[in-house]
This record gives sequence, structure tokens and C-alpha cells, in this order.
Amino acid sequence: MHERVPIAVRAQANCRQCGYVLYHRSSISLTGWIALVLAALVVFAIANLSPLGSLTLAGKEVHATLPQALRMTWVQGHIGLSLMTGLFAFLIPLTQLLFLLWALLCLAKGRLPWDFRHGMRILRHLAPWSMMPVLLLAIVVAIVKLAGMARLEPGPAIWAFAVLSILMTMLSRVTALSLWREAEDAGLAPVSGRRLKDRQMAASCSDCGYVQPAGLAHCGRCGARVHRRRPDSLSRAAALVVAATILYIPANILPVMWVRTPAGLSSHTIIGGVIELWQLGSWDLAVIVFIASVVVPMTKLLALSVLMLKRRWANAATQRQRTRLYELVEFIGQWSMLDVFVVVLLSAMADFPGISQVQAGSGAFSFGLVVVLTMLAALSFDPRKGWDARPAQAHSVPDAGRPVPGNRTGAAGRAIIPQITHDARQDD
Repeated sequence: MHERVPIAVRAQANCRQCGYVLYHRSSISLTGWIALVLAALVVFAIANLSPLGSLTLAGKEVHATLPQALRMTWVQGHIGLSLMTGLFAFLIPLTQLLFLLWALLCLAKGRLPWDFRHGMRILRHLAPWSMMPVLLLAIVVAIVKLAGMARLEPGPAIWAFAVLSILMTMLSRVTALSLWREAEDAGLAPVSGRRLKDRQMAASCSDCGYVQPAGLAHCGRCGARVHRRRPDSLSRAAALVVAATILYIPANILPVMWVRTPAGLSSHTIIGGVIELWQLGSWDLAVIVFIASVVVPMTKLLALSVLMLKRRWANAATQRQRTRLYELVEFIGQWSMLDVFVVVLLSAMADFPGISQVQAGSGAFSFGLVVVLTMLAALSFDPRKGWDARPAQAHSVPDAGRPVPGNRTGAAGRAIIPQITHDARQDD
């Protein structure tokens, strides 16, 4: 068990067991976050309504926006690919910003509406699927590929997406859990752990972080189902990893893109795109695409397989390494969507009928499914079960006054206070 206490500005509190970051304290006030969300919404509108660029080839000129790219992919018959890109690059980021603005305004007014708990559950589940930084990198890769075939003038949307990516990265620190903590501190929501009695088994709600007596079916604060551990986490993660591994084969064999020119029709695979960037002289982007589209998916599949197979307890140091490996899988999860976004953008920006046209291939949708399945596998896996495998004699909790390496808490002193209980398997 850990008790949340105040920490210094720009400090972070870490778990004394595995080192995982529990919470931060930002120097930005509530009104500052509201201003950032409003700015992000304005920039979001500019990015999606303005053209990404102007391409001129053989007297023909094309102006493409992200919504036009989604529509073009849909018209070409790749409905699944269009929906996938529209969700991760448009609808989910917009919904995330709107829910975030609504929640911050509720906290600023000092009153939580009855549906606040539902909004926070939606916000929490949206966070891993918002892929604005990946879209920005995809725009850069698409521009480099098109620069050799047509005259390109960058549009205002490119700069807007760059600013939006910075704002979204800053706002990613305002999570559903941090908003619940703000509500706790303002006296607007029940305080986590207050209902616990001495030596009582506890469970933590994965949606709002509310710690309550174990055995309750639903969270007493947000109403979500409460499990001490994610149910069937190993079997679900294993099934998703197997499905992703199977789909990874056609994703690399089938073409992700077709290019139609007067000379004929040519296909391009993922590796072929990396080679093309290298031949164009953009070796840096070629390395980035290779890492995002080849190294990252294989790393996720191998890392998840290792985590599922290595379940025996070795020691605390080994389990911390496995926890770090799981954090890495979570962090790199969405970056594999890079190639999918590039294909959708090229289909709209390089649309010169009779001269040059780009169409998505079936390999792009397969690759997108691989990314989605590996992300779902990481979300299904529960790294706490590795710590549960400790032998009984290892269930001791460090003394509250003993310094713990890596517990970066800033000037506020001890940010984490372990509460000694009869069962050290309890978690917050």
C-alpha cells in the first residue's frame, strides 16, 4: 500500500516496489490547463481544415487535407483502413480534447455532475489510442516521398499539426487518474483509501484509482467493475499476441501501397518503402520508418512473449527489469501505425489521374490490425502478477524511513509512505 502525500512542483512519486511512476505534480494551474486545451482545439480545427500542402505535376495542382485523405481511402474501397486512420488521427484526439475540457471546467466550477465518472472512464480508455505525434511523423515521411515526384509547397496544416503534437504531448499528463486526484484534493470526490479498516484486504479501481475494501463488485466512486487483478489477463494477452503474429506475415508480404503511372502499376511493401527512402537520400527517415514499422512490432511481439513465458519468480531486480520491459511495450505501442498513416496521406496528396496515383494495398490494413492487436495485448497483460509470484518470505515491505534507490520525489521529502499490513500483496 502507498499513501498519496503532497510533493514538490515538477516532482514525481515512484512506487517503492518496482519504481513505476505513480503521479506527478505540475507547475501549470487548472486555468492554465484549460487554456492549453482551448488552444489545442483551435489548432486542431486549423490543422484539419487547412491543406497539408500544394502539389503541382504536369500542370495539375492538388490540395489535400486530412479529411480528404480519409474520404479518398474510403472511395478507393479501403473502408477499414479509412475508419482506422479516422479513429486514431481525428475522432479520438478530438473526443479526448473535448472530454478533457469538460472535466477541467467541472473542476474549476467546484461541482462534479452526475455523469463525471462516466466521462472519466471514457477519457481513460481513449488516452492510449490518440496518435497525433505519429500522424505528424507520417506527414513528414509523406512529404519526403512526394518531393522527388512533384513540386511541393507546404501548407499551414503541417505547422498546425506540429504545434498540435506539442500541445497534445503536454496535455497527456492530465489523465483521468490525475483529474480524480484533483477532485479528491478539492473535496469533490471520496478520498481513496478512507473506507479501509486496519488489516483489511484492499482492491484498487483501474478506472479511477479508488482504493476500497476487496470483494466489492463495483467501484464505490466511479461504478466500474473492480478486480484485484485483470481477469484472464494471461490467456487474453496470449490470444492477441498469436493473432498479431499470424497477421504480421501478410502485413509484410502483401503490398501496403500501389503506385499507378503511365509506365504501369508497381507495388510497394514495408521494406520496399524503407529502401525507397534510403535511395532518395533520406537515410534518417529510412531508419525511423524501419524502426517504427519493423523493429517496433517485432519487439512488442517478442517482449510480450517473454513476459508471458517468464512467470517464475527470480528476484526483485529481475522483476523490475520485466516491469521496465512492459513499460517499453506500452510506450512504443502506437508508433507502428506510422506506415498506415503514410499510405493514407499519399493516396490523397499524390492523386494525379493519368499521371500518377497512389492507392492503399491490403497489406496496410493487415499491418494496422497488427498494431491494434499488440496494443490490446499490452493493455490486457497484468504485470503485477509477476510480483504475486514471490515466495511467502519475500512479502516484506521496506521500512518507511529507509531510503529507496530511484525514488525521485523532489524537495518534498518522502513522497511514498508504505503502510505495513498483514498482507503485502495489497496494491494501490
